[in-house]
Amino acid sequence: MDKFFFILYSAITAIAYIVSLPYLLYLSKREIKYKNSIPARFFLKNNLPLKPNGIWFHSCSFGEVRAIYPILDKFPKEILRVTTTTETGYRAVKEGIERRYLPFEPLLFHWLKPQKILVVMEAEFWYLLFVLTKKKGAKTILINARMSDSSFHKYKRVAILYKMIFSHIDEVYAQTEIDKTRLRELGAKNIKVIGNIKLAKITHITKKLSKPKALLICGASTHDGEEELILEAFMQLKKSEPDVKLVIVPRHPERFTKVSEIVKKFSQQYHYSWHNYSNNEAFNSDIVVVDILGELVNIYAVSDIVILGGAFKPMGGHNAVEAAQFGCKIISGEHYFNQRDIFRMIEGIAIVKREDLAKKLQQHSRLKATKIINRTDINPIIETIQKEL
Repeated sequence: MDKFFFILYSAITAIAYIVSLPYLLYLSKREIKYKNSIPARFFLKNNLPLKPNGIWFHSCSFGEVRAIYPILDKFPKEILRVTTTTETGYRAVKEGIERRYLPFEPLLFHWLKPQKILVVMEAEFWYLLFVLTKKKGAKTILINARMSDSSFHKYKRVAILYKMIFSHIDEVYAQTEIDKTRLRELGAKNIKVIGNIKLAKITHITKKLSKPKALLICGASTHDGEEELILEAFMQLKKSEPDVKLVIVPRHPERFTKVSEIVKKFSQQYHYSWHNYSNNEAFNSDIVVVDILGELVNIYAVSDIVILGGAFKPMGGHNAVEAAQFGCKIISGEHYFNQRDIFRMIEGIAIVKREDLAKKLQQHSRLKATKIINRTDINPIIETIQKEL
C-alpha cells in the first residue's frame, strides 16, 4: 500500500506542478509578495540544496520561524538548516544560519541531501518531505502540532493521506491533549503533549519607545477589511476622548502601501493627523501606520489597548502572548480558532463580534489587564535532537 501510494502521490503532484507552471510564472510577476518565493520554490532559482548532515528545521512563515528561536539557540549555527515557504519567514531566519525556501514536492527528489534530523513546525504536512527525508536516514519529528476543529473535520475526509504522512513521522510534540487525541486518530504515533512552544520564550523589546500621555490603541497584525473596522471604532471613541491615539500594524508587509492609503483617506475625511512609522517613530499624530517589520513588540510595550487582528474575519487569529506580557488590555474577534490553546493560557482577553467592537472599545475602562497563566517546556524537543548528533 505504501509503495503504491508513494507512486500515485508523486505522479499527481508532478502533474499538478506541470499544469500550474504558467500560472505560477504569472503570479510571481504580478504579486510582489511572491517575487522571490515562487521562483525559489517552484523553479529553484537561487535555491541550492541545503548542506548535508545538519539539523533541518522547516517553518512556514514569520511567526513560526520566530517561535523556534529558543530551540535554534541551543545548537551551533553551523549545523542548523532552516527552510520556509514565505518571504517573511525567510527573512526571519537569524543571521548566520543556512536558509532556503522549501521547494515544491516533486522537486525534492533531487534537491534533498541527507540530514541528521528533520524538525517540522505545526501543520506543514508535506508527504514527500517526510518520506524522502526519512529515506535518506533522518529522524523526523513534528513539533507544536495542533489540530483545530475545522482542520480535523477536513483532514478526516482524506484520512488515508494523513495516515500515510504520519507513518513517516517518528515523534510528535502536540500542544494540547485534544490535539493529541485528534492526531492519534489520524495516525500519529509517539505523541507527547508539551504545550505551545510560542510560550516557551516570549519576544522582548529591542528598543524603548516613548509612550504618549494619551490613551494609545494598537491595531495589531491586521488583515484586509479589519483596518476600516478599527478606524470606525476609533472614530467613535475619539468623539468622547479626543486625545486618544491609534497605531495600525498590518500583518503583511505587501499591504503597507494600501493601508497607508486607507488611513490617508480616512484622516482627510475626519480631519485627523497621521504619518508612517518609517518616517517618524513618535506617536504624535492621531493615527500612525507601522510600515516596517519587527516593531510590534516594542509598540505593545507602550500600548494601553490592543485590538488583535486576524480574528474579525475567519482567519484564525494571532498570537496574543507578546502583548499579554505587558498586561495590555486585549480585544479579539471571535474567529480565533488557530489560537484557542494560547488564548486559554492568557487571562483577560475580551472576545467580541465585529459589529460590537466600537461599543467594547468605548467601554475600555471595564476591560481587564491580561496575564499569562501558563508556560511551555521545550526541553523534550531539545533532548530528542541532541540524541541524533
